[in-house]
Amino acid sequence: MNITVIGGGLAGVEAAWIAANMGVPVNLIEMRPQKMTPAHRTGDLCELVCSNSLGSNVLPGASALLKSELKSLGSLIIECAEMHQVPAGRALAVDREAFSREITERVASHPLINLSRRELNSIPTSRPLIIATGPLTSGDFAQSIDLLLGEGSLYFFDAVSPVVIADSVDMSRAFWASRYSSGVGDYLNCNLTEEEYGNFWKELVSGRVVEKRTFESNKLFEACLPIEEMARRGRDTIRFGPLKPVGLFLPGSGDRPYAVVQLRKEDSEGRLLGLVGFQTRLTFPEQKRVFRLIPALKDCRFARLGVMHRNSFIRSPAHLDQFLVLKGAPGIFFAGQITGVEGYLSSAATGLAAGFFAARNLLGKSLVPFPPQTCLGGLITYVSSSPSKNFQPMGINFGLLPPVPGVRPKKARREAAVKRALKAMAEFIAEND
Repeated sequence: MNITVIGGGLAGVEAAWIAANMGVPVNLIEMRPQKMTPAHRTGDLCELVCSNSLGSNVLPGASALLKSELKSLGSLIIECAEMHQVPAGRALAVDREAFSREITERVASHPLINLSRRELNSIPTSRPLIIATGPLTSGDFAQSIDLLLGEGSLYFFDAVSPVVIADSVDMSRAFWASRYSSGVGDYLNCNLTEEEYGNFWKELVSGRVVEKRTFESNKLFEACLPIEEMARRGRDTIRFGPLKPVGLFLPGSGDRPYAVVQLRKEDSEGRLLGLVGFQTRLTFPEQKRVFRLIPALKDCRFARLGVMHRNSFIRSPAHLDQFLVLKGAPGIFFAGQITGVEGYLSSAATGLAAGFFAARNLLGKSLVPFPPQTCLGGLITYVSSSPSKNFQPMGINFGLLPPVPGVRPKKARREAAVKRALKAMAEFIAEND
């Protein structure tokens, strides 16, 4: 017998990889490039369509802690991300193309993984089955999930940031630096004066956006809010958000900029730069017009413009148990963003967990939940037991972990939570190897 995994994104690949490494044959089915999505551009596995960052690498931090947990469990995503890392300050960012190409080659060459390129229009009968089709699940397959669950699928709309060609940036109005750090830094900071910022803000909030269809209203997810939507909340909202100048100083004068737009390398050579925090639903002509009001980008050439796309997810607490198994349907697992976790790392984490559970199930071993003190355990607890009425996608954060007893300052509490989580994960691995 083997495991069938549907979806070649971060969750599906992690599920297939851990199961195969546990000695279980896997059929991994990915529809691209036979059928593309509105956001993907290649047929490679694990193509990153939004940011190229997998979050902070600094402990004590929830993102860094989850990376440590995944690494201890043999995560392919973390291994390949570290192989193809690009400078991004204290974050783990990757060369998109090299990262996904490496993963594709590794998966395709694994002796226990059969990679099939085809679209499925209905849920197969094979069990165990892991559904990891992600936020861009194709229409026919999404309908089959609706039928399986007996209710309409939830959804929200996500926005993707633009990418510019590095040699088109005016370097006389930009400088390399990372907030609060010395040296050159990993971010290209495009500074704006108060007058320049005011003009940019005015045009941003009045820029023409892609018209919403009726079913899109009130479905924007807060963590992926378009830059223009955020700016409409107040003149200084984005200046205290993605354009915050704190921890940065202008070369020469040492003054703090009024506002900065940060660009981050999208590839190892630094030929492409992504606008950090600039998810947008502005029309393509308006993106070019408005973003070129940033002085350093006045003559920039865009390698990719921002787009808006639908992200689907199920009401997981009503449907999934603590092993990501569909209630009342033994053998069907869900993983990734379709479960309602948010972000690359959380998606990969639930994929790894589903692959681990499915493999143990097939091998006749008992299923043991990941410790709730760990980030992985906290994520699964959230998607399986949160109040389902107002369930919304959530990324990893310390609020998903049980509090550490005792009164401590915030940093000390987090340090204690990290120590506790790593100990619990090490014990879990030792007991369930």
